[in-house]
Amino acid sequence: MRSARLAVVLDVCCVLVFVIIGRESHGEGLAGIASTGWPFLAGLAGGWLGARAWRQPLRLPAGVGAWLGTAALGMLFRVVSGQGTAPAFIGVALAFLGLFLLGWRLLGRLGRLGWLGWLGWLRR
Repeated sequence: MRSARLAVVLDVCCVLVFVIIGRESHGEGLAGIASTGWPFLAGLAGGWLGARAWRQPLRLPAGVGAWLGTAALGMLFRVVSGQGTAPAFIGVALAFLGLFLLGWRLLGRLGRLGWLGWLGWLRR
């Protein structure tokens, strides 16, 4: 259960970093984080449910579910709520979210294998 809580926190942080960087890069400031972030956070929840990520949250299949759910459902929710989904934005979202949602799991895996000693906190 501890690993599931850790994975949820890290996944939510990854999505929020994506939202914050996106808003800042367009000069929109931090005031609208909730309105920009909710579609992706809801998509993350859907991805977790679809992949049953709570069973093995640190594994790459859980990360793939989180990634694709966040990107696909996030874009769907953005369309439904009247927000934009330009093709370039979809590409950036897929790349960033994939890198971050899969990346921390890969780093954690390498850390558990002893390849990255500084990630010892992920050992189980």
